Amino acid sequence: MYYFELFILNLQEFMSRIFCHQEESVGSEKSKVSRAAGVVGFFTLASRILGLVRDMVLAAMFGSGVAADAFFVAFKIPNLLRRLFAEGSLTIAFIPVFTEFLSKKGKRDASELAGAFVSILILVLFLVTVAGILLAPWIVRVQAFGFGGSGFKYDLTVLLTKITFPYIFFIGMVAFFMGVLNSMRHFAAPAAAPIFLNVGIIGAAFFIAPYCSIPITGVAIGVLIGGVLQVALQIPPTAKSLSFTPRWEPRHPAIKKVGLLMLPAIFGSAVYQLNQFLGTLLASFLAEGSVSWLYYADRLVQFPLGIFAIAISTAALPSLSSEAADGNLNSFFDTLNHALCLIFFITLPSMIGLIVLGQPIVDILFKRGAFGSHASAMTYEALLFYAFGLWAFSGIRVMISAFYALQDTKTPVKIAVVSLFVNLISSLILMGPLRHGGIALSLSIASGVQVCLLAIFLKKKLPSLLYKPVLKSFAKSLLASVIMGFGICFLENNFFSTKSHMFWGTKIANLVILIFCGMTIYFLIARALRCNEINSIRDMIRLRIKE
Repeated sequence: MYYFELFILNLQEFMSRIFCHQEESVGSEKSKVSRAAGVVGFFTLASRILGLVRDMVLAAMFGSGVAADAFFVAFKIPNLLRRLFAEGSLTIAFIPVFTEFLSKKGKRDASELAGAFVSILILVLFLVTVAGILLAPWIVRVQAFGFGGSGFKYDLTVLLTKITFPYIFFIGMVAFFMGVLNSMRHFAAPAAAPIFLNVGIIGAAFFIAPYCSIPITGVAIGVLIGGVLQVALQIPPTAKSLSFTPRWEPRHPAIKKVGLLMLPAIFGSAVYQLNQFLGTLLASFLAEGSVSWLYYADRLVQFPLGIFAIAISTAALPSLSSEAADGNLNSFFDTLNHALCLIFFITLPSMIGLIVLGQPIVDILFKRGAFGSHASAMTYEALLFYAFGLWAFSGIRVMISAFYALQDTKTPVKIAVVSLFVNLISSLILMGPLRHGGIALSLSIASGVQVCLLAIFLKKKLPSLLYKPVLKSFAKSLLASVIMGFGICFLENNFFSTKSHMFWGTKIANLVILIFCGMTIYFLIARALRCNEINSIRDMIRLRIKE
């Protein structure tokens, strides 16, 4: 573990050199955000690639049948709790308070806060885990009502839920360590943690599942193995950065403050996951495989979303919290606008790329074994409608970070309620004519409404905040992305076909060429439009050989 910690620390320094421009000032918050986003983005990229490998393995072994549907529903439940209570509300509520203690009171008081908080967290996570296992039958009935209350599919989902539910304990601890490390501007180990979840699941699929009477249960065991590995990774860097021991001090003033921020944050900051929960519930009433098609499509959308949006919002939160604590609103505005412009510059071409090349991407990644042509076409249908909301999914994460940096949790909750109702009404209207595609489109519509409302209410809270640079950047990026999309279509129709009947190797080669050509077209158009973000991207990939 010592050598792995040393590797992580050295790699973090290496990535800092890649993602930080030489001429940027050391104290610049923009520089810190870019540097941290580079580190988080690198490890998230590795995790997403391994995640795609994981999904390819699961698709080949289990397809989109009963076992796959049961596992995805079972895993979605602790995964939803992870995003709501752990990485969602816990992290974004803990970081602003912990950062405030660090900046105003010093490491000693921050250590006492960490010790008091972790003691309560361990108790709460233990109780939630036990309750989840005992209540698994009722949880499954709520999450996948369409599976019924009996039968093989329902019983299997309950069993898998009981196996995977303790994962919430491990990932809750990871979220705590993440909050401590990110507040102290250490991002590598928390960002690398998901890699080990994927390792656990893939390893279990090959080495445990074949020996189980019901193979999919072996994959569920892999989830727990991944959780243990994720926690083990965080301990050495945390111990090195901050010395603290668990202490029972429930009346610590900061505990109450974190709790008050966390309660509304549980709903407000994770409306995307709640909407996904709703989507799974409604999809359980549709044709068999609908849950799996939505899952695989969501995984593809999560690839650019995780690499860029999560990386940038994760990196921005400590900086925004520090600037808010110091009352430096001008720097706060600069950091927020920088993060939004950078996210839209990257996610808009990703959105168009998924729309244009989504079908061959799905075919190449998943179409094999038990995952046939019909499943591939249905997955692309969901992907198409999810892709329309990629810009909104990304913008929400940064806007939420801004509100929580200001320690405002009430406003996001109100907006989340509106978004949830928009998603519900849209889903009920669209799932008839568009089937599972209507559920995906409804989430995109609701997310678009949410990000716009967040922007409006943040402007009301901070009247001096100007969105003109963001809107101007958004328009340029969208124009460049649309031109890129037409360019890719022209090249695909005339030179580099990716039709399903083609030889698999040729299709992969043509897809890679089209992606490369699309990136080239986009950056050339962006440069012609004088997009400032292209300089940040260029600096983020420039490796300084000599330091």
